[in-house]
Amino acid sequence: MPQSARAQAQLFAVTPAGPVALPLPEAQAQADLHKLMLRLPAGVYSALRTFHHERFLWLDEHIARTVRSMRGLGWDYELDEAALRRALHRAVRDWPSTDSRVRFDLLERPAPELGTTSRVILGLGSFEPVPEKYLREGVQVEIAAGLERHEPRIKTTEFILRRQPYPLAQQERYEHLLLDHDQKILEGSSSNFFGVEHGGLRTSGPGVLEGITRKVLVHIARETGIALDERAIPLSHVGRLDEAFLSSSTRGVVPIVGVAGTPIGDGRPGALTKRLMRAYDEFALKESRPAV
Repeated sequence: MPQSARAQAQLFAVTPAGPVALPLPEAQAQADLHKLMLRLPAGVYSALRTFHHERFLWLDEHIARTVRSMRGLGWDYELDEAALRRALHRAVRDWPSTDSRVRFDLLERPAPELGTTSRVILGLGSFEPVPEKYLREGVQVEIAAGLERHEPRIKTTEFILRRQPYPLAQQERYEHLLLDHDQKILEGSSSNFFGVEHGGLRTSGPGVLEGITRKVLVHIARETGIALDERAIPLSHVGRLDEAFLSSSTRGVVPIVGVAGTPIGDGRPGALTKRLMRAYDEFALKESRPAV
């Protein structure tokens, strides 16, 4: 349970008996979820949100990706998935806001300095949707020069620290894109990137993080007959795109109207992007399920 109804976020240790709220330093009592999670030792993680207060979209995929990340790092630690699911269910059920922003971390080592020996830490905060103005008008994104994922298929907290110099969430600088050595767009620092051309989708397949919302959108595209090209888009090509958008589990689909000063299409969110925004929201509300 949250320490206080006024707390913006709370950390929990995941134990066989359920989630145990961890004590927060007084200076961090009103910190947001991102700042609280920076306290944690290195590990692997997944970030997502709830729907209908206590439901998750494709939680199985989030857990499976996290386990693959552990295996990719060579860990022999076995996740108690049932305990994680019980903790998620109880924590979000009791959280006071309508929906929650959620993150669970598997630590590379126990962290007794946090007040627990559990290596599974759950973080909860109030969910704040993307501002309606950003969805209506679109956002601008920049390039994260020099930033790259050394192991794209492994979602580590170490990368969170390396992306800190690149600000997020401002309309004129909402995200930063990662490029490969041939100056092709791989993904965002916390999202996947899609372009729209000739009525179809184009997004990098190999060499990017396994975004769960990306998987949902690929599923929707295939179910609805939208063409999909999984080749990375050259940065020099973005001015020829008709539309663009990013996807993430905490933000859904967000239209992009400019990349590093180059306008996309007519500078407004396009028809296919809007269609996929609606389709994703409908899919999430229909397909989300409780953790247990």
